[in-house]
Amino acid sequence: MPIRRLGRSELMVSSLGLGCMGMSEFYGPADDNESIATIHRALDRGINFLDTADAYGIGRNEELVGRAVRGRRHQAVLSTKFGNVRAPDGKFLGVNGRPEYVRQACEASLRRLGVETIDLYIQHRVDATVPIEETVGAMAELVRQGKVRFLGLSEAAASTFRRASKVHLITALQSEYSLWTRDPEGEILATCRELGIGFVAYSPLGRGFLTGKYRSASDFGEGDFRAATPRFQGENLQRNLALVERIEKIAAEKNCTAAQLSLAWVLAQGDDIVPIAGTKHRNYLDENIEAICIKLTPQDLALINRELPPGIAAGDRYRTAAMASLNK
Repeated sequence: MPIRRLGRSELMVSSLGLGCMGMSEFYGPADDNESIATIHRALDRGINFLDTADAYGIGRNEELVGRAVRGRRHQAVLSTKFGNVRAPDGKFLGVNGRPEYVRQACEASLRRLGVETIDLYIQHRVDATVPIEETVGAMAELVRQGKVRFLGLSEAAASTFRRASKVHLITALQSEYSLWTRDPEGEILATCRELGIGFVAYSPLGRGFLTGKYRSASDFGEGDFRAATPRFQGENLQRNLALVERIEKIAAEKNCTAAQLSLAWVLAQGDDIVPIAGTKHRNYLDENIEAICIKLTPQDLALINRELPPGIAAGDRYRTAAMASLNK
């Protein structure tokens, strides 16, 4: 497994990370035993970068990841996030970036993960009511206390992480990036590279859609939030299925799966980009890992860009309320 450096920091992570969110919520039922086995398989195969958040499963995902790395902490780079506040019943209560909440959230995450230090601590969404300097200042204090090693932001505007960088080194920006979500191209990635900030690409498989395994709304089980997301509904779904067919055609020519081609494309966008592909099954993890062996030529990349240019996906990637929290 190749290793990549996140930005100008000393944080070295596997070139492919594992997103653990779906192991606890959002993508239908999951099996904790299989999820833990999947994390163990990832560690066995050289993936050291594990991504979670306190909002996933209302803390249960951090607990799951904590159980999985017990006895193997030295093999894992743990990334978790704070800021999306939820009630015990799961209701989203908004975004909180107040310094006192930052400290409270970190203590709770450390407890659930069962560790003394979080490797990468990320503000899940920017709180527009709190100056970013105050939030990052509180995060920086956690670094000085040894509770956190490196800092990051998620779905932040370029102007925001530029201001944040003046307070403390920002190691990574985590935002959605894939063949059907190319929003970061341009100002976001350019500013990251100017400031020496690594880019962590979440949902590099388009929430599983780019794998070709979903063909209709009925393929999403009970409790799967994708069924209520614009890109997976009605005419949008049909138009997006045509994009997947283009990916599958190119993948067949490269003798790989659509998932592997999609991941190989993200990996090819720069050594400063680390995709975190989420899965809760070992067989899909093994499939994803093979993407690191696929080499896309300049001709391949040009073809993919012609077939799937920026902005081609139909529908927003979140519902209206969630879209409002992006690029803050």
